[in-house]
Amino acid sequence: MNNQYFKLNNNLETLKLLEIKNSLDNTIERINKAEINFTEALFELTEREIEFQKQRAKVAIVKVANFPFQKTFNDYDFSFQPLLNKAEILDLKYLRFLDNHENILFLGPPGVGKTHLATALGMESALNRISTYFISCHDLILQLKKSHLENRLEQRLKHFASYAVLIIDEVGYLPLDIEASNLLFQLIAKRYEKKSTIITTNKNFSEWGEVFGDTVLANAILDRLLHHSKVFTIKGRSYRTKDIIKVNITSE
Repeated sequence: MNNQYFKLNNNLETLKLLEIKNSLDNTIERINKAEINFTEALFELTEREIEFQKQRAKVAIVKVANFPFQKTFNDYDFSFQPLLNKAEILDLKYLRFLDNHENILFLGPPGVGKTHLATALGMESALNRISTYFISCHDLILQLKKSHLENRLEQRLKHFASYAVLIIDEVGYLPLDIEASNLLFQLIAKRYEKKSTIITTNKNFSEWGEVFGDTVLANAILDRLLHHSKVFTIKGRSYRTKDIIKVNITSE
């Protein structure tokens, strides 16, 4: 009997049924005490294993998505940005924008929570097992330039174009040269009407010509981003200062 028990444990480990293995002793005790029958025990064990594997898959998907932090819409203090339509933002959680390959753009000054909201939306899509990737505009351009020098630009463009949701953070924080602007245009063009892109930017669209160093190119990028899109303009104080402000008000 003991020999079979050890063999069973080894089999469970080989099959990577780790949650069943961890719950086995307790389940055997419950069967011996006639608290549950064999069928009920198997059902409970398999239910635990399925849930365990789901959670493990979610962790892996979130890790692969390259988020800068793990924050959800529940972590966002909407009371600090009262001009932002909370209901409209939370409606994004249903991911209906993916059906029409719509883009989501968060526009506003630094610190108002654009990256937080973009990440929260990315988390929603990733946890629903939708291929998602987060990258800053600066890092994206560096990767594309590097692949261009190594004669594998098309391969890299296809890689970034393949994600159902691509989050490009901080567009406009640093000016782009013509090469960088052209590379970004190629990527946006590949994703146009095929995949959803989430953008955060601190620049009004009228300023994108300065950011990209070419008004025609900037308009071409905007045309593809805005054609099917939802734009959320956030106006208000820096979200990062909210705790400092609360402390000051409390101390007065």
